[in-house]
Amino acid sequence: MDEPQAVPPIPRRSRLQINIAAVGDMMIGTDYPQDHLPDDDGISFLTAVTEVISAADIAFGNLEGVFIDGGEPGKKCSNPAACYLFRSPTHYADHYLSAGFDVLSLANNHARDFGEEGRTTSMEAIAARGMHHSGREGDFATLQAGDLSVAFLAYAVTKNSNMMLDYELAFETVEHFAMTHDIVVVSFHGGAEGADASHIPFAEEEYYGEPRGDVVWFARGVVDAGADLVVGHGPHVVRAVERYKERLIAYSLGNFATYYGISVAGIKGIAPILTVTLDGNGVFIEGKITSTAQRRPAGPSIDNKQRALNLMRGLSIDDFGNPGLQFLPDGKLLPIDRGDVPQHDLRQP
Repeated sequence: MDEPQAVPPIPRRSRLQINIAAVGDMMIGTDYPQDHLPDDDGISFLTAVTEVISAADIAFGNLEGVFIDGGEPGKKCSNPAACYLFRSPTHYADHYLSAGFDVLSLANNHARDFGEEGRTTSMEAIAARGMHHSGREGDFATLQAGDLSVAFLAYAVTKNSNMMLDYELAFETVEHFAMTHDIVVVSFHGGAEGADASHIPFAEEEYYGEPRGDVVWFARGVVDAGADLVVGHGPHVVRAVERYKERLIAYSLGNFATYYGISVAGIKGIAPILTVTLDGNGVFIEGKITSTAQRRPAGPSIDNKQRALNLMRGLSIDDFGNPGLQFLPDGKLLPIDRGDVPQHDLRQP
């Protein structure tokens, strides 16, 4: 009689590690209303950063615009010359896969540029290539990384998306996923926009009269509910990072890979690849800011001047005093004692 095979023990979660790379806004070419696709059809647009992105266990980014072949816009513009509608051919999803991305957010103000039909075709194009998506109301991504189950929950302030402004529902949803997954990553598309929006106001924000949320209230609230990593985007500039309750929060990762239609002038063309190592319980172990910059018509390239690192270091100290992080000259992030951090109060904003 054969001896029963021993079942290998499941390692303690605290001994496991996961490496996650995250970037901000991406849109590598639009063919609407005129053809503004890269000359090589976008094939090389992400080449210079592929090595860093593909090295992570899981890579995440925010997709501005839609993958759709043809189709009619879902919104009308009074001035077509200033109409910001982004439509990429569905085969452009291949470029993100080739660069190493695993999860794309479809929770932003451009995910519905061609209506919900456009978001549906984006979801289909992403899934057809084995990648994952989150963004439409009720759409969340779950995947496996070794022995760890991971959930990605993408939020925005825009119609039919997982609603960032419904704070209590967001907190309840995160709590549910934290009970059923080892690691929970939350992204949000919120906060004001532009070069003067680098600092966090610690209040509800607006942009042209549209509510854009209280990003600190939201981010700390989802951590309290069980999130292990929080990644923001939307302001089109980088913002501060902090370590809150042993979890990392990045308030905006800026414009990472944006072709014509999204300004990359000045600090709007500077962005990081944020790589974070967590243990199996979601505790932040260390991180790395790889600085990148865009100079059109090329895509993002590694920035040896470390401008994203220097900018994020300064903003983090300005906004939080002690953000609970040490920023080393090579871009490495290490946890340091923060002392007492103001608790996430239970007010209703």
